[in-house]
Amino acid sequence: MNEVSVNGASGELAPVQVDDVRSDRAHWTWRLVVFVRVVAGLAMLKGLWHWAQVCGFGAAPGDTFGAQPLPWQTATVFFAVIDLVAAVGLWLAAPWGALVWLTASGTMIAVQIFFPLVYGFRPLLVAGLCVLIVAYLVVALLAAREQAG
Repeated sequence: MNEVSVNGASGELAPVQVDDVRSDRAHWTWRLVVFVRVVAGLAMLKGLWHWAQVCGFGAAPGDTFGAQPLPWQTATVFFAVIDLVAAVGLWLAAPWGALVWLTASGTMIAVQIFFPLVYGFRPLLVAGLCVLIVAYLVVALLAAREQAG
C-alpha cells in the first residue's frame, strides 16, 4: 500500500485517496453512501411532489391548495421544505442529512397514523418508510463497525 504524507500525516492518519485500495474495509461504507443517495433521490421526488401540490399542478379547478383545510396546507408546506433539505443533506452524505430525513420520515409516519384526516392513511407509505429507516440503521451500524475495526 502506498503511504501518502500530507502535512506530516502518513498511514492511518492520511486522508482517504481514490486510488487507495482497501476493498476489505470499505464495503459497508460504500453501501451506506449509495443507500443514502438513493434515499436522497426519493426524498427529492417526495419534496417536489409536495411542491407540485402547493403550486396546484394537476389539481382539479376546485381542489387547489387554497381550498384545502389548514392542517393539510401546513403539513404539505412542511414536507415540501423538509424533504428537499433532507435530500440535499443525504446526497452530500452529511450526518445532518440523515437526521433531517429521519425527522421527516418519522413525522410523516406520525401524521399518517395519528392524523389520518390530514392526508388519509396509506399503509404502503408507512411500511415503506419503516423499511427504509430500519435498512438505514442496519447499514449505518455496519459501516460504523467497519470504520472502527
